[in-house]
Amino acid sequence: MNRREFFQTAAIAGIVLPAAAESRAGDSHPDRSFAFDPTQNLVPAPRDPAQWARFREQLEAWRTAQRIEIGYSDALYRRPDFAWVSCCFSCCFLMLCDERFYNPRRGQYRVEAFLEESEREFGGFDAVVLWHAYPRIGVDDRNQFDCYRDQPGGLAGLRGLSRRLRRHGVAVFVDYNPWDTGTRREGRSDLEALAEIVGAIEADGIFLDTMSQGAAEFRSRLDSVRPGVALEGELALPLEHIHDHHLSWAQWFRDSEAPGVLRNKWFERRHMQHQIKRWDRDHTDELQCAWMNGSGMMVWENVFGSWVGWCERDKAILRAMLPIQRRYADLFCGEQWTPLVPTGRPGVYASLWESPGRRLWTLVNRTTQPVEGPLLRLARREDERVYDLTRGSLACVTMEQGSTRRTRISGGPDAPASAASVAVTGLIPARGIGAFLAADDRHVGADFGRFLRRQGRINTRATADTTFPVRSTLLATPKRAMLHAALPPQMAGIPGGRFILRSVFRLRECGCHGSVHSHFSGGGGPGLHEPITFEREVTLASYGIDLTPVTNGQFGEFLRQSGYRPAHPERFLDHWRGGAPPAGQEDHPVVYVDLSDARAYARWARKRLPTEAEWQHAAQGPEALRYPWGNAFDANRCNAGPARCTTSVRAYPNGRSPFGCYDLCGNVWELTESEHSDGRTRFCLLKGGSHYRAEGSAWYFDGGPQPNAFAAKLLLAWPGLDRCATVGFRCAADFA
Repeated sequence: MNRREFFQTAAIAGIVLPAAAESRAGDSHPDRSFAFDPTQNLVPAPRDPAQWARFREQLEAWRTAQRIEIGYSDALYRRPDFAWVSCCFSCCFLMLCDERFYNPRRGQYRVEAFLEESEREFGGFDAVVLWHAYPRIGVDDRNQFDCYRDQPGGLAGLRGLSRRLRRHGVAVFVDYNPWDTGTRREGRSDLEALAEIVGAIEADGIFLDTMSQGAAEFRSRLDSVRPGVALEGELALPLEHIHDHHLSWAQWFRDSEAPGVLRNKWFERRHMQHQIKRWDRDHTDELQCAWMNGSGMMVWENVFGSWVGWCERDKAILRAMLPIQRRYADLFCGEQWTPLVPTGRPGVYASLWESPGRRLWTLVNRTTQPVEGPLLRLARREDERVYDLTRGSLACVTMEQGSTRRTRISGGPDAPASAASVAVTGLIPARGIGAFLAADDRHVGADFGRFLRRQGRINTRATADTTFPVRSTLLATPKRAMLHAALPPQMAGIPGGRFILRSVFRLRECGCHGSVHSHFSGGGGPGLHEPITFEREVTLASYGIDLTPVTNGQFGEFLRQSGYRPAHPERFLDHWRGGAPPAGQEDHPVVYVDLSDARAYARWARKRLPTEAEWQHAAQGPEALRYPWGNAFDANRCNAGPARCTTSVRAYPNGRSPFGCYDLCGNVWELTESEHSDGRTRFCLLKGGSHYRAEGSAWYFDGGPQPNAFAAKLLLAWPGLDRCATVGFRCAADFA
């Protein structure tokens, strides 16, 4: 709505606008730099405190007019099955493959340990988004729904996980990716498949990736499957959809110097918004916005495989906020919200939340220095005491009686009867928060003393430490392979030496080599999905590498002789039938094997997997060719994918590398001995590309034949997902 439409709507509704709003057309507003703009997702506030009362009047008039214009109904917010939403202050964006949450060695979810750690570090979560597909989706034809079905234990396993989380009071969101249109189709609408997943998992909500809102039929279809399933979009939610979308992201909203007002939260006080700036290392802007607006936070440290951890100061602020928000959720979603009440301290701002017998002030310190002294002046009410909720104690107040002032620990019921006001004194750390409650004994609750003691304990862990919690990404050290006396048969001998190795990645949100690129932290450089190049010096000893990828026939011989059976058989050799590869595909590369399966084969063959550097050097040769055969791509020299299936490993003899190796470009991705972990994300690097490319979205995993220098970062989850239709391997060997 533009400015003219705003005034027209108000006039039609018979609303009398504040004088300041009416006079703006004549430019008579005392603060000429401020223009009320309710079209912003975060409505900017005037810098001048003298304008705050008018700002609030404008907000109220706009809200009333908009509700009339769109015929707003709060029916869904009054439904008991959606009551949980207004208390969902803290949500964790959780990668299902995160090692903090899933133990890949035991094949088990670490639910209780994860929740205990979350409580200790962040104050606990009210919900989690179970993220599953991106950035892996597109490595083969499996779609986003398959990526849930192929989680440990399948949908039944996820249902058990959902119930375990809910027993601890944590709601569960599943993810929907509308851009996934290029993988396997379901033969029905996405909504039907999504509803099936929601019902099977018993999810409480759906996160709408890259969307602002779901289609109108989402609500009715979900209600028929499971009542109380809430919708939350990533992009800014239009006012017209607040009635049927109980939550929304407040992603990268820009705030004003004086804290602005979240438009959707102001419009519908029970609507929950989660603040999120995924690449930022300083979260105080988000925390302060949530605190001033009675809204929530999205905690996201493992960003699709890139580590963006929270500093201790920000975690301490959230730990202090959440118990207050949860205890007083009725105030934060109630109608008596007054933004920007005076504090009298430059850089310190406050919101007021009220109900009969209770007044709660949330304060933020915008400055980089602690602020100590008088923070608020309150009108005194009979029988009230004032409490410092962030410190868990009675507040220090000064009674004002005419020209006389008297300092006390609390403005309690024994204050002088003639005292008209109370000045509250306190300390708010740099970039920190504060909270004060004025209430009589009848309205604090029987467990209030225990609540204050807990807040006091939380306050003992307050810190100003803004150090970024760096995590080291380590390369796994495999067991040493047997040293051969001579080059084994069917291998190419590669002479060693010192080389400058050039590696190329497509810059994706999962990062490169385990580290997020500076682009995402404001450091410039290539944009998302653009190529990024690294160069490093490597020293290689002479080694041997298989002339071809390991074939179905060779892997079958390994199974017959070794008796190998994986601990987790899900998707193992999924393309085989009756224990044998498809007829005529014995010399195709084996697929549907994971890193453990490939290592087991290599040990049996008295070999090992090649390192990324060894693989690349064998492909490009001493002249560092772009492709195995030369510097120009030629679709006739590799399996470039027209048939959308694998081919014989020797089908393209004119595509061999300078050392005589076949099939190093296209056909299937090849695993390398490059398993990395930072304790949260495991990944390995794939080389060569494949015949398969998911079309239709830049968010898909890299596909198609790739240059020798190109590497793709594959997040490792568990065997049922890691075994793909497009990933195989070849072996390397050491010899004297």
